[in-house]
Amino acid sequence: MYTILDIETTGGKYNEEGITEIAIHKFDGHQVVDKFISLVNPEKDIQPFVVNLTGINNKMLRTAPKFHEVAKRIVEITQDSVLVAHNAQFDYRILRTEFRRLGYNFERKTLCTVDLSKNLIPDAESYSLGKLVRSLGIPMSDRHRANGDAIATLKLFKLLLAKDSDKSIIKDVVREETHGELSQRQLDMVEQMPAECGLYYMHDKKGDILFLSKSTNIKKRVNQHFTKNGDMARQLQKETKKITFEKTGSELVALLKENEELSRNSPRYNANQRKKHLHALSLSTNDKGYHRLEVGMKRKGRKSITTFNSSASARNFLQKITSEYRLCDNINNQSKTKTNCPKVVDGKCLGACSELELPAEYNERVLKAIQKYSTSNKNVLILDSGREVGEYSAILIKNGIFKGMGYYDLNHQINNIHILESIITPMSGGATSTHIIESYLRKKKVKKIVELNI
Repeated sequence: MYTILDIETTGGKYNEEGITEIAIHKFDGHQVVDKFISLVNPEKDIQPFVVNLTGINNKMLRTAPKFHEVAKRIVEITQDSVLVAHNAQFDYRILRTEFRRLGYNFERKTLCTVDLSKNLIPDAESYSLGKLVRSLGIPMSDRHRANGDAIATLKLFKLLLAKDSDKSIIKDVVREETHGELSQRQLDMVEQMPAECGLYYMHDKKGDILFLSKSTNIKKRVNQHFTKNGDMARQLQKETKKITFEKTGSELVALLKENEELSRNSPRYNANQRKKHLHALSLSTNDKGYHRLEVGMKRKGRKSITTFNSSASARNFLQKITSEYRLCDNINNQSKTKTNCPKVVDGKCLGACSELELPAEYNERVLKAIQKYSTSNKNVLILDSGREVGEYSAILIKNGIFKGMGYYDLNHQINNIHILESIITPMSGGATSTHIIESYLRKKKVKKIVELNI
């Protein structure tokens, strides 16, 4: 659990500042579950430069509650959570100082989004909150007011969590939270899972990931882990001290993140979990100049149009596009007849096998089929469902290579290539990610595929 915090102060000498406004958003890693926003009477004057910066003046604060009147609410909403702030050292110091004046020792774990941003967005021109979120296309209002800055920090933190493919943030938090044997709260782990699409992570008592996987229904899948028999299931049941999850909205995003995070984290119980795509559809040209589509084992050094998990699925796909584009069974070695393709009679084949159709005309349809079902050399953005209403996921492919994914809620974020690339979490583009994307697009639909002019 996290509490996103922003504080505005009177300004003045170090450790003599007073709080003028505070905003706290309690965030469970997926949504805000509680919030507290209030002006605060600091019982001292505000420095003139602060009035100009924030718009908060002494008159506005005369009837506001004093800090001792909101202190209990602050303690309650931040209980059992990690404080997250942009320049967390400042906000945490101010809070501790105010509580110290009341004779109370306020202690919480903290995370700083400045430090996290420097690690996860190393090429940013500036790490000031305003300039950073603007460069990421994150909308911001009420700059230098507590709630406006807290909301911007929350959106930035959500983006940082998505970019953290190594899961270092959550692993550190779990390591701090988890001690000893299973607690009652941990026994109820299944109930805490959402019945939604995403990834889940089973942690040991050190916070390390024992097992991770994707599911279209996280709650159901986690329940299966705790009800299964077998050696691995029993070991997971014994060693799992906490389960965290990450909603993705899109199943394709979940598949790509699963592939990326398996290679980065190498969980102990995920050994040999990944499928191998050993079958491929390749292109050659026969001695009469007609393009031939062939199914066979994937070979090193031989370029494939697209790949499959089995020979049967590859052959079924070849039959599908042969019918869709009126291609020739004989040329594609799908017919055992040595004469004309039997489909010529009913018009399903246009007669390339008996040279009734010119190679150029036939080959054009073959290339159209390849263009439709392959991502090779394409610059596209695959748009799909997001994690919440009004949000969408974006998967970036440049020159046929998967570059990464991110989330957006405003069209200008994807229409501006510089902002788009800044909100995208870079991921490994290779044969496996290409296989995942092409396999998914053959079977299922996404919201939209947008061609990019890069």
